Amino acid sequence: MLQENIETVRKRLNKAAAKRGIPVEEITLVAVTKTIPAARIQSARELGIKDFGENRLQEALPKINSLSPEINWHFLGHLQTNKVKDVLPYFKLIHSLDRMKLAHVLQKEALKIDKVVDVLVQVNIGSEETKYGFEPELVEEALKELVSLDMIKIRGLMAIAPLLEDPEELRPHFRRLNRMFQSLNIPGTEMKYLSMGMTNDFEVAVEEGSNMVRIGTALFGERVK
Repeated sequence: MLQENIETVRKRLNKAAAKRGIPVEEITLVAVTKTIPAARIQSARELGIKDFGENRLQEALPKINSLSPEINWHFLGHLQTNKVKDVLPYFKLIHSLDRMKLAHVLQKEALKIDKVVDVLVQVNIGSEETKYGFEPELVEEALKELVSLDMIKIRGLMAIAPLLEDPEELRPHFRRLNRMFQSLNIPGTEMKYLSMGMTNDFEVAVEEGSNMVRIGTALFGERVK
């Protein structure tokens, strides 16, 4: 079943990339493994997936320590400041720099271990009260402040789209974020990744500019609560 799911997702990614006119190799697939046991993650790794995302350190650490060091681990979800020092050593990319206070804690803790931290700036593209992230109109100003923190490397933007039944309705949100991503040219940043799109909307996201998608359910099935 896992192999079939991965093949199906890859076919859907191929189709979306072709529609946009880019090679599918330009898109990074991050497999979201919240509640997924290490054995299934290992199986997915053997089937060609290299990037995996977790959002709870307590759950992630046993998996990280038991699996191949070749895996690229991504930290997804809201990062509490008191967890930063524990998260930094293990994750290649933090997707959720969503407030300036977090940035200063990342800087402080990164200095202690002499590690430059790759991060994505989270944008609240739907301006939803229930979502974290910088408001779209404040992103450029935030980036100009963030580049002064020398232990943080801005590698792009991330967003969680509003949950709508019809993914087509999300196109304006994804399009807006892509325009922002393309237009930002701030010295000191390396805007490589535009992380948007999950199981319910990743094809639309890719068609509208995403080059990193975060997919869990379509690969592993419904989560065990």
